[in-house]
Amino acid sequence: MSKPVAIVTGAGSGIGEAVAIHLYKKGYKVVVADLNSTAGENVASTLGPDALFVQTDVSSYRSQAQLLKKAYEWGGNRVDFFHANAGIDDRQNLYDSEEKEELDEDGLLKPLNTKTMEVNLEAVIQGLWLFKYYVRRSKEAGGGKGHFVATSSSAGLYHMPQCPQYTASKYGVIGLCRAAGPVFVKEGITVNAICPAFIPTNLCPPEVLKRWPKEHITPLSTVNKAIDAFLADGTLTGQAVELSQENIYFREQVDWPNESQRWIGTKSNEIWDVGYQEPPKREGY
Repeated sequence: MSKPVAIVTGAGSGIGEAVAIHLYKKGYKVVVADLNSTAGENVASTLGPDALFVQTDVSSYRSQAQLLKKAYEWGGNRVDFFHANAGIDDRQNLYDSEEKEELDEDGLLKPLNTKTMEVNLEAVIQGLWLFKYYVRRSKEAGGGKGHFVATSSSAGLYHMPQCPQYTASKYGVIGLCRAAGPVFVKEGITVNAICPAFIPTNLCPPEVLKRWPKEHITPLSTVNKAIDAFLADGTLTGQAVELSQENIYFREQVDWPNESQRWIGTKSNEIWDVGYQEPPKREGY
């Protein structure tokens, strides 16, 4: 039977690199995906012969689709683990001053740069879409079940006023995992999110790192604790796991404020299922 195959995006450094190393040591063939070819190739070559670097821009659907296809074929027609980890901070300040507000040729305010949402949320959704496709086709090679992990943030549980798009994207990741996890687990695919506190990565501005108290830094080893928890339980899904210092915390969604909301949240699925059944084809559609 062939080795299980893992894909980690943003694996050229930080959290992604730590997870790639951890999975490789656990016996996975690991696809190191990163936009930075120098960093990614270095990680893959350091890991060994069962690692492959694939330069990937996760904000491009085609690039990510090519990543999954290449990983599937290189791994012997199977994919078992996907860590949608690549992320960026805000590329334009929502709070820009009046002097920085620019108009286009028609006198309309130019749109905000939302690259952050493309990388941190849209790419995660598309990554899950692609992962599902290849897990389903991995059965003959010994696969057919999979673990999907997305990197959210403690900013997805609380907020980060300096980066409102980053905050919104990380909230979205948690919502995606909580919604999709209980559905995909029915076919053997778990979907979970990690929510790290402060882990020094390439995203961190140098001036912040210089001033950050050491006692409030979460080590990369805590990430691997969460990964191991997911790998150990094929039914653990739809979870948002907060990582703080040396500990992991399974965070529940907010409690229902009343019995009506509890009913809607826990009992109304059958009604929604009827409403979202594929509509009949009609002329003009």
